[in-house]
Amino acid sequence: MISTDEIKKILEKNSKSLVQELKQSKELVILLNKSAYTKLSEEEKAKVKSQLLDVLKSIPALAVFLLPGGLVLLPIIAKLIPDILPSAFRDHPNKDE
Repeated sequence: MISTDEIKKILEKNSKSLVQELKQSKELVILLNKSAYTKLSEEEKAKVKSQLLDVLKSIPALAVFLLPGGLVLLPIIAKLIPDILPSAFRDHPNKDE
């Protein structure tokens, strides 16, 4: 079983990526709300598409993480299938990995 200290350490290690992913998700919500009453530009449509794909990529990563031993499996799977992680985690790799 994973301890709270280990979870805290992992969150600290990935905090910048988590913050970036949350900002992108917030932007996605804003653009989706805007699309309800205004036509989006091509750039905005591309952002929505990219960010929706990131959200969809988070689902399998979360599912793997929730499996028994998922904390160990997720980094291994991420190395084998790098596209499983959202872009915020791929664009800013940690220096110690």
